[in-house]
Amino acid sequence: MDAWWQCEVPYPFVPQQVLDAANSVRGSLPNRWCDPRIAADLFEEVIDEFLLCDDMGLNVIAIEHHAGINSLLSANPLLLGILARQTRKVRILSLGTLVSLRQEPVRIAEEYATADVISRGRLEIGFVKSGGSEMASANANPVNNVERYWEAIDLIRKALTHQDGPFSWQGKHFTHRHVNIWPRPWQQPHPRLWAATGDPQTAAEVGRRGMVQVLVLRGPEGTKRAYQAHRQARVAAGLPKVTTDNFAYAALVYVGDTDEEGISIGSKLLWFLNTSLRSAPQYSRFLPGTAPPHIAAQVYRSRPKTDVAAGLAQGILFAGNPDSVYRQIMEFYDKVGGFGHLAMIGRSGFMTHAESEKGIRLFAKEVLPRLREIGPIPAE
Repeated sequence: MDAWWQCEVPYPFVPQQVLDAANSVRGSLPNRWCDPRIAADLFEEVIDEFLLCDDMGLNVIAIEHHAGINSLLSANPLLLGILARQTRKVRILSLGTLVSLRQEPVRIAEEYATADVISRGRLEIGFVKSGGSEMASANANPVNNVERYWEAIDLIRKALTHQDGPFSWQGKHFTHRHVNIWPRPWQQPHPRLWAATGDPQTAAEVGRRGMVQVLVLRGPEGTKRAYQAHRQARVAAGLPKVTTDNFAYAALVYVGDTDEEGISIGSKLLWFLNTSLRSAPQYSRFLPGTAPPHIAAQVYRSRPKTDVAAGLAQGILFAGNPDSVYRQIMEFYDKVGGFGHLAMIGRSGFMTHAESEKGIRLFAKEVLPRLREIGPIPAE
């Protein structure tokens, strides 16, 4: 099993009374509350943490979000270029540029191909279905978002693999009369493709396309359903069975010297769920085209805050000493039928730079070697 470390570079330093008064901390919170000097310090710390991962042999993930305290990484290609040049050993997963929000998928293909060449073939490409406040930030229409998502991926894949001069693309959502990217990617035919999704319909499409499927904070039941849809779609399409290397799970992860330390510091990661995701109804519950009709009634339900006990029980948070964290990961692994990649949200909220670096070192030294002993098995 591979492990991948990520930090979305959140900005938690907004006065609590401001957060309490705001109906959304994503999309519409005035940016006067973001001090560029503090933001610069955060970027410096987190990039140093990515470089520590490179020293420790822990793969890294670069993400992208827009206009909120949950993440200052609004330009994924910038971080991707830094990591491609400054790291030397580990693989880099872009998870990822929000393709259905960008009007130029060919430009995205150029960015990915360039990063793959700079890193000398260490790039992995991940796609995320955009939603919520990201739609408003990009002036995008949420209707037909999924259609744009798959068409953008198809165009990017062709741009990365086509080597015989210009081709044209006449699609439903994108039209390009002249596509001929330079450079072509280092990896042939293209870097491995991932998709972050949890609903069965999209999971099935990921399976048919042979992409790595990553579930983010879904818990055992949601993860099992998505993996099952992935496998069943391949069977129905007459495609070969896949191994657990086609599946990934993302969770909040922190390792301390003791259970007490690991849980105490790891609990800071719950800020990600309990504070940074709060969105106004127009960005979430009532966004057109967001919820299929058969589940529309569920959007009116409020969600309780996640505490440490619930996070641990639901497989959203893995925290404790190295033995405890390894055991929690493997218990979840067994519940969902196995996966080949653990995506670790390793820093969020008010976790400090020193705490983050300690967690990286302990995980890499004490947990990662044991996970690497788990090889791919048939995904039944």
